[in-house]
Amino acid sequence: MSKMIRKANAFEILNHWVLAVSCFVLVISGFGFLFHLEELNSVFGSFSRMKAIHNWTGLVFVASLFLSMFDYLPVSLRYGAEDIGWIKTAGGYLSKRAVVPPQDRINTGQKFYYLALLAAGYAISASGFTLWFMAGNREAVLIAHLVHNICFDMVVIMIPVHIYLAAIVNPGALRIMITGMVPLEWARSHYGKWVKEMGYK
Repeated sequence: MSKMIRKANAFEILNHWVLAVSCFVLVISGFGFLFHLEELNSVFGSFSRMKAIHNWTGLVFVASLFLSMFDYLPVSLRYGAEDIGWIKTAGGYLSKRAVVPPQDRINTGQKFYYLALLAAGYAISASGFTLWFMAGNREAVLIAHLVHNICFDMVVIMIPVHIYLAAIVNPGALRIMITGMVPLEWARSHYGKWVKEMGYK
């Protein structure tokens, strides 16, 4: 049986799920009161309650996104030859024969994904707060709606792709956010640079 190593700690796992659940609630409630979907209205109780839940869940989302920066932002801003190699081979997704250089704690694609999510997340949050607290400023509201909708589209596209890559394309990756533990050999094949830096034999 392969040796198991810790890839994510308890706080990282918890925060990941808080971020995921809050994002899901925001998407569902946002759709509901924007398009006045009666089916969701019955679930939340009323459109006003749905909007209130959306707004307060936004605060949870922002806090969780901020906390995620301590785990992912430093490594997402660190690039080297292995990242260039990942880009050249497209991470091995286009060819099974591609030789992908040993990767850091998260691979190059995950670094790009996180930075894009961070930017979209803060933009959608800032525009959401503008809609919440500056409803009387017509110009600000118009700009906020535009930013909110563009970033919303980005997130709605990015999240399913993230889930697909983690759960289907890379079997074993999902368990990182469930138990935090992965087989050493699996980690070595996916995050070889990180494994070496951590001193695993």
